[in-house]
Amino acid sequence: MTSRQRDEWTSQVYRVAGGIRRRVLEHTIRNNGGYLSQACSAAEIIATLYLKAMKIGPATVPPVPPPFAGVPGPGNPAYASGAGYNGPQGPEWDRLILSPSQYALVLYAALVELGRMAPEGLAQFNRDGSTVEMIGAEHSPGMELMTGSLGQGISQAAGLAMARKRRGDRGRVFVFMSDGEFQSGQVWEAIQAMAFHRLDNTVIYVDVNGQQCDGLVSQVMNIEPLDKRLKAFGARVIRIDGHDVKALARPAGLKPDGRPLVVLADTDPCRGIELLAGRRPKLHYTRFERETEREAFRSLLDSL
Repeated sequence: MTSRQRDEWTSQVYRVAGGIRRRVLEHTIRNNGGYLSQACSAAEIIATLYLKAMKIGPATVPPVPPPFAGVPGPGNPAYASGAGYNGPQGPEWDRLILSPSQYALVLYAALVELGRMAPEGLAQFNRDGSTVEMIGAEHSPGMELMTGSLGQGISQAAGLAMARKRRGDRGRVFVFMSDGEFQSGQVWEAIQAMAFHRLDNTVIYVDVNGQQCDGLVSQVMNIEPLDKRLKAFGARVIRIDGHDVKALARPAGLKPDGRPLVVLADTDPCRGIELLAGRRPKLHYTRFERETEREAFRSLLDSL
């Protein structure tokens, strides 16, 4: 690969990351609410996963999401998973599990930027009868599992990874997590089981932005030193700058060594939209209490 080609992919990732932030900011302004800080912290991670780290094919479903067709079951042939937006699910392709479902808005924005979902799909967000759920479910674009309460997605991913390893699939299971999930005991049970069963076909990216619904992660229940704790449970751990796309892409190219790989991506929940910093410590969900505040963010959007 030439230096020009390397620059091209990094530029594309940064372009998509910027587009994710713009779309989520626009949505937040229009609807007076949105998970904006998550877009700020995770944009480069999500963009790197889709454009560089994961091996995925083109979307296999219509770009405009269909209406909700009911829950899965033998009596409902119309049901469709949202996984088709991530491409085919053959043995050679990677799979993506979004564990913190409140990041769904960020994922939808990424799918639009990547051309996997039409902009009209994002306009269906949280509407009655839509699959574009506010809290993503198994039928939502880009998702294939209902990951439930925080901390449950990694256990489901571990089951997928074990099945794929026993089948001899070449594709891996990627998991996107938030740092607050590591306050849940189920996460540590899953890590321990993955290490024991040598599920090195699992790659876990963690958005370590230090924020959760009730405030700072360090004040709600401190999880640091997270890297040392994960290593003690048998994981292979790499800690990086979560806004450096080359650093984000590098771990996914490492040769498996028998351990599940955890990439701790330290991020800034106000990156790219520094105006958010004035709302600290309330960053989990952005809602405007005054029209002047909304206008300030609208002016920022116009300048991006």
